[in-house]
Amino acid sequence: MPRKTLALLLAPWLALSAASALADATLDKINERHSLSVGVMLTGLPFGTLDPKTQQPVGYNVELANELGKRLGVAVQTVAVLPPNRVQFLQQGRVDVLIANMQYTDDRAQILDYPPTPYEQVGGAAVIAKGAGIHRWADLKGKPVCVSQGSNFIEPLQSQYGAEIKAFRSQSESLLTLRGNGCVAAVHVAPTMRALVKQPEWAGYELPLADELIPSNSVMWVRKGEHDFQARLDAIIRDWHRSGWLIALGQRTGMEPSAALYALHEQYKGLAPLQAAQ
Repeated sequence: MPRKTLALLLAPWLALSAASALADATLDKINERHSLSVGVMLTGLPFGTLDPKTQQPVGYNVELANELGKRLGVAVQTVAVLPPNRVQFLQQGRVDVLIANMQYTDDRAQILDYPPTPYEQVGGAAVIAKGAGIHRWADLKGKPVCVSQGSNFIEPLQSQYGAEIKAFRSQSESLLTLRGNGCVAAVHVAPTMRALVKQPEWAGYELPLADELIPSNSVMWVRKGEHDFQARLDAIIRDWHRSGWLIALGQRTGMEPSAALYALHEQYKGLAPLQAAQ
């Protein structure tokens, strides 16, 4: 076979092999630079925001990131991401892992890998002006609903409930549009929306729909093929469940632990403690 033809046939395989080798080297790179880069959402509590006094990131996702660094024995650098760019940041190597309000979906699992053990379960909640007459998800049919670009809530809102979607680059843009009467509801992760309506400036709004929209597993995301890193993160997450640390973190940060989280603690509480060097 001519060399040129052979080279063309082997090129895709070689590119894939090189990408896999690069991906599996992530854990080595983290150890070499003694630093872990974590993409987090800083769009509101309890997940994450900037402390007004220190201008440092704080919140549930930030504490998860810091504890990962502690378990890995490295420093942590948190990088603020948004729904439209978080996957790009990960794939380009600008962050090592995403803890960025990205619940599991089959579509996401096609392009990224993840530790199989979830660290929580979260659904969507609809913020709606009081007196709007919206009492069920089905009442959103034919009405404009604000969401973030790339949200996993878009598909069920459209296919199950017939809502007209208005997708925005950030949660803040979505909520501003709601307050400007550009939509009848804004649908985002329930813990953030519960915290939002407790603020005085949101006194005219409520969460009138009792059930959360598609409660889904909250997982961390890594680049495709990072099997060593994936396994290491999964062992840490299972140990968090074993010790009850995730439940305590949720209670401390205002991230009300879900029933699924308590079930995961029961599932893993009999595990042997994870050694620090593992």
